[in-house]
Amino acid sequence: MSTEAAPDSQDLIAAYKAILRDVLDKRPSGMRQRLAEALGKNRSFITQIANPAYQTPIPAQHVHSIIQVCHFSAQERDRFLEAYHRAHPRRLLLLKERERSRRLTLMLPDLGSEQKNRKLDTLLSEFAEKVARLIEDI
Repeated sequence: MSTEAAPDSQDLIAAYKAILRDVLDKRPSGMRQRLAEALGKNRSFITQIANPAYQTPIPAQHVHSIIQVCHFSAQERDRFLEAYHRAHPRRLLLLKERERSRRLTLMLPDLGSEQKNRKLDTLLSEFAEKVARLIEDI
């Protein structure tokens, strides 16, 4: 018999929140505000969902938006989703449903700086996701 205790749900929630916090800490300032706007929430909500000390779980419907808006690398995304699935195995079906997506490529002008180009890309991605969510609800 193993002497190690199985991790409880609080530890599992804290694990994926720590990954999100680390990702946010590596991003430029203003990312928490952009994420709050993309999710239609207050910045304090982002503070709660990114703090492992708070046991409020991240709602499943926000997971893919968080990954997209925060520009998770493939490795960060995989680690985060694995930890999220360990903490919330029953939410897997809801997340799988949200993974259905398709890619549309747009030709955009070069705005002359990587920062401006990234802002435009983020703005258009967030806009498309919000419009798609509105249409889904109809």
